[in-house]
Amino acid sequence: MPLRDIVIFPHMVAPLVVGRKKSILALEDAMEKRTEILLVTQKDSTVDDPEEDGIYTYGTLASVMQLLRLPDGTIKALVEGRSRARIVSYVPNDNFLQAEVEELSDDIEKTGDIVAYERELRKFFEEYAAGNKKIAKEVVKSVAAIEEPVKLLDIICSHLPLKANEKQEILECDEIVVRIEKVLEVIHREIELAELEKSINAKVKMRMGKTQRNYYLGEKVREIQTEMGQGEDGLDEMGELEETIKKKKMPQLAREKAVKELKKLKNMPPMSAETTVVRNYIDCIVNLPWQKKSKSQLDIAKAEKILDEDHYGLTKTKERILEYLAVQTQVKKIKGPILCLVGPPGVGKTSICRSIARAMGRKFARLSLGGVRDEAEIRGHRRTYIGAMPGKIIQSMQKVDVANPVFCLDEVDKMSMDFRGDPSSALLEVLDPEQNTAFNDHYLDIDYDLSEVFFITTANNLHGIPVPLQDRMEIIQIRGYTEQEKLKIAEGYLIPKQVEANGFATDDIQMTDGATLEIIRRYTREAGVRNLERNIASLCRKIARDRLKRNDPEKKYRISAQSILKFLGTPKYRFGLAEEQDEVGLTTGLAWTEVGGELLQIEATLMPGAGKLIITGKLGDVMQESAQAALSYVRSRGDMLGLESDFYQKLDIHIHVPEGAIPKDGPSAGITIATTLVSALLKAPVRHELAMTGEITLRGRVLPIGGLTEKLLAAKRGNITHVLIPKDNERDLDDVPAKIRKSLSITLVEHMDNVLEHAIVLKEGETVLKPVVVPEVAAEAKELEHNSAH
Repeated sequence: MPLRDIVIFPHMVAPLVVGRKKSILALEDAMEKRTEILLVTQKDSTVDDPEEDGIYTYGTLASVMQLLRLPDGTIKALVEGRSRARIVSYVPNDNFLQAEVEELSDDIEKTGDIVAYERELRKFFEEYAAGNKKIAKEVVKSVAAIEEPVKLLDIICSHLPLKANEKQEILECDEIVVRIEKVLEVIHREIELAELEKSINAKVKMRMGKTQRNYYLGEKVREIQTEMGQGEDGLDEMGELEETIKKKKMPQLAREKAVKELKKLKNMPPMSAETTVVRNYIDCIVNLPWQKKSKSQLDIAKAEKILDEDHYGLTKTKERILEYLAVQTQVKKIKGPILCLVGPPGVGKTSICRSIARAMGRKFARLSLGGVRDEAEIRGHRRTYIGAMPGKIIQSMQKVDVANPVFCLDEVDKMSMDFRGDPSSALLEVLDPEQNTAFNDHYLDIDYDLSEVFFITTANNLHGIPVPLQDRMEIIQIRGYTEQEKLKIAEGYLIPKQVEANGFATDDIQMTDGATLEIIRRYTREAGVRNLERNIASLCRKIARDRLKRNDPEKKYRISAQSILKFLGTPKYRFGLAEEQDEVGLTTGLAWTEVGGELLQIEATLMPGAGKLIITGKLGDVMQESAQAALSYVRSRGDMLGLESDFYQKLDIHIHVPEGAIPKDGPSAGITIATTLVSALLKAPVRHELAMTGEITLRGRVLPIGGLTEKLLAAKRGNITHVLIPKDNERDLDDVPAKIRKSLSITLVEHMDNVLEHAIVLKEGETVLKPVVVPEVAAEAKELEHNSAH
């Protein structure tokens, strides 16, 4: 029989009023067959006809002592609990719930621990009963006469003011010691509450007048708050909060919302769970910088000086910031631009953001979006959820405490999405100057103006940023630093910083340019300067150890390129160098990598075979397709190159790009592969001082490429003197440092035929491509010549 909001314990006699048909039938069946009935509490007391999963598994086997039918059709039953039992499985029965049960034995051995627990139980129950008028003296006497620990525990449980779920928890405990501990904990709690109530009543009565009932109630509330640690300060706190709301400069809608929530807070009981939620919400509104702004320093010359101090190079980025500041000097309010700095790790994207804030005289806020996959991280949680809080945008605005900071959203390309939503879509509103004037956080539920925030996002590449998000941002590519720029950065910032950090005086360590270049070229391979700084720090540590070893604290060190090997050990990397002599079937290409430009040697060899094209060197799909296109071009020019029409059917062609363990891909090796094939087929060498880059079409057109600056730097570093680049890349030459442009002979090519003319070494008077005369055309030309002579 399922029970509502009551738990029957063994050895407990209880009257039950039963009205449900199934329960009546169960009682009558038990009475008729003189069997015991299992009394189990249902989980939800509002359910009239509970199913098997709506009833607890543990209950009490009880005998029906008496049944009395009442005039309204209900039955009053007197039952006595016998023992605890657990439902094993249910037995089908249409009339009432029937189950196979396992009776749980509570026979225990009276050990020393049990006896000690039993004594504590008796002692504290008597203390509790003494202060509780609801427990009769006869009950205390009967409890004192019980000798069995389990029976004693069950009888005491039946007299404690516990909720049904607490009683059920005790009933389900198999360990007697654990059950006694739970009951002792409850008795302790009830004794403390009774003492506290008595103390409050005593204090209230001292202040209470005979006819001041209302005053009594007010004093009682105040005394309760005193015991909770609030007291008069708690009341003053409400007054302070109200005063803060009045003084805070905020929009009318936000003020009305805060006042409304404060009224609700005043009427709530202090112990209510919702009190904390409302209080936190009011604090969120009050702590937001609605109209507080930092005054921007609109001094262009000073801003330019600060940007140049903090970062060497990065001309385009600095120009864009200075343009924005120039406009702000003329316009009172301009919608905050959204810049996106895209570049490899270590180029200083985040530090640029800090410099911008310093140059503008604004506060700086930073939020890392790496790994964020929950939309609520951006928009906040709705207040209906437990533990709801505003999104990270609003939290950052609270921390920075001004409405117009420079706000850096770091690693915007590292966000992901799952079943909790797409955070990048939530950012669309934040990063749209047309929409972010009324950004709506789910927790705040009031429009907040983000239009004066200068948002700057950073990313390692554009592939990870959704296209709609890219559309809202002004992309500024930071390609990385050239060797010369790294050299300047090391001299002006990194070396002095690490020398000081490692305890040296400024003139203790002097590094030559050659030494710094040696570290840049042979100990790092990166677009930024992080590893360069680490290697300089490592060098300083080695010198410090050497100094202590020599026991000469005043020794000065001059580090040259030759000294680097001694201190830093074997170089980790090697950089590509031009070949020393012209080779057949070997061409130098130019490649772009995330850590800068590289020279790429491409080899080809011919073997007797059946027309196979073998491509090796861990090449990606794009480069493999370039090799196919290059071969098709060579076949189409076979006659002009003096090759047999079926030359490819008698040969196996093997194209290889050395360093096979390193993945290589990209659309800029087409003309290099084609040149290598022509060189191998004609057995004519390729100029060793020449390098090239460009994609090829089937018709031999040379298409433009990217990363031109990095590729030309690699050419210069590798002792290349002549470079072939696509004609369409002429516009990119403006971005290449003038020093590099002047040190290289740069030739613009539009067609593969031009490439071959420059690349293949021939004897004087020879050409790579020879004109081909079709026999029919030759005969027709001869006839025309004959006729014109007559």
